[in-house]
Amino acid sequence: QTGTTLHVNEDQTILEVVTGAGVYVSTSCTEGTCGSCETPILEGRAEHRDVVLSPEEQEEGKTMMICVSRAACPKLVLDL
Repeated sequence: QTGTTLHVNEDQTILEVVTGAGVYVSTSCTEGTCGSCETPILEGRAEHRDVVLSPEEQEEGKTMMICVSRAACPKLVLDL
């Protein structure tokens, strides 16, 4: 929705980079346990590090918790 392209370094979370760019994302725990930052994936694959999504939901690849999960591909497109 924002049309913004951002680079996430290995020592950063997607959430940090997105909010640093001025994009509002609902968050609470920032530990992958509450689900408040669940974000739709439009393109690409996530490396899930949360405990919210079931293994089946993780395999579907429709959403991710951007506070802890990472991209498992060179380009990840999210619906922000």
